[in-house]
Amino acid sequence: MRNLPRHNSLYRVFPALSHSSFRWFWGGQIVSLIGTWTQNIGQAWLVLQLTNSPFLLGLVAAMQFVPTMLFSLQAGAWIDHLPKRKVLIATQTIMMILAFALAFLVGSGLLQYWMLLIMAFILGVSNTVDVPTRQSFIIELVGREHLANAIALNSAIFNAARLVGPAIAGVIMGVWGPMWCFLINGVSFIGVLGILIFAPSIPHQEKVAPKKETLGKDILNGLNYIRKTPSILMVIIMMGFLSTVAMNFNVLVPVLAKIDLQEGALGYGLLMSTLGFGALIGALTVVIKSAEGPQPLLLLVGAFGLGIFNVVVGLQNTYFLSAFFLAFLGWSMIVFSASANSLIQITVEGEYRGRVMSVYNLVFGGMVPIGSLYAGTLSDFWGAKVTFVISGIFTLLFMCGIVFLLRRYRKDEGHENSGLI
Repeated sequence: MRNLPRHNSLYRVFPALSHSSFRWFWGGQIVSLIGTWTQNIGQAWLVLQLTNSPFLLGLVAAMQFVPTMLFSLQAGAWIDHLPKRKVLIATQTIMMILAFALAFLVGSGLLQYWMLLIMAFILGVSNTVDVPTRQSFIIELVGREHLANAIALNSAIFNAARLVGPAIAGVIMGVWGPMWCFLINGVSFIGVLGILIFAPSIPHQEKVAPKKETLGKDILNGLNYIRKTPSILMVIIMMGFLSTVAMNFNVLVPVLAKIDLQEGALGYGLLMSTLGFGALIGALTVVIKSAEGPQPLLLLVGAFGLGIFNVVVGLQNTYFLSAFFLAFLGWSMIVFSASANSLIQITVEGEYRGRVMSVYNLVFGGMVPIGSLYAGTLSDFWGAKVTFVISGIFTLLFMCGIVFLLRRYRKDEGHENSGLI
């Protein structure tokens, strides 16, 4: 496999695709992520079928992300001392086995709610290691020069999968039932595992740091590095709040569809697809802008968009308008999150990459249990629409405070180039 020629028009628009190893890995992820989103939708709908409780749905989502809260810091210190490709082979294999097991339990009629809680926790443990490892692995495929473009392309396929997966899941559940959602996800891991196992080389592989410190010291060094790097610290604070309050779509959208709008599985799947369509457009926005380097302004635009469109979605009374504005909410979400990821990865030093990305994963995914319980509890009392509005108001107030602090920070001597604005 060779790289694309530098004059190729595809290279000019998507320079990360000039790296053959990244092209193969990226292509494998497209299939795998569609399978993942198909399972996500099937699982959420299955929980509502079993329990008819938004709170119990939120509890399953919380169980999936509790391991991120508990183990992210340890995982980051561990990742910095291991070959990332081997770690990914292990985590992807575990997730494939879980998908096939869930398909068997549903198909055989043996599945009970408590089993979903246990499997969600195991999946969460795997994701706690897998997500920061994949994020740290990208630079080994493309190098620092094309890192921002590669991150944006990864966001694009993630959100293309968010668009396609729910639509597939809605049709499958309506015709054959949720078991096939889990079976499809299990099969989807085969391609990316084959690529990881048989890929001939990792062109920009970072040297694995020798283990010199205790686990606790490694974690502390990583946290001190974040504390002393203001641009990284501010992005992580923003991500922690917004992922808790403004991005609880796996809980709120199924409740909005089934309870507030009285729609079936297909209607729910299409709502998630419109969210994914907006997110895909947001990812393409970041891809196009990535050629110009880091885009701190996009980070702020996306964050304020999350606040505004949470409120707007909550004020709609029809299915069509809810779907329409969910697309804008999806755009805001990915513009914010992809910009945050790029800014951190471009700023961080290689020896701290695993630990910093694990902290990023902690605040991005680890706050989901709190956010899921928050969203599930509020929607149990007042419904999804009111919860959307409350979340949007909280987000706008928080972001106004952030902008105020950033302006004060920039006025301080020596902080004009903090890297965030």
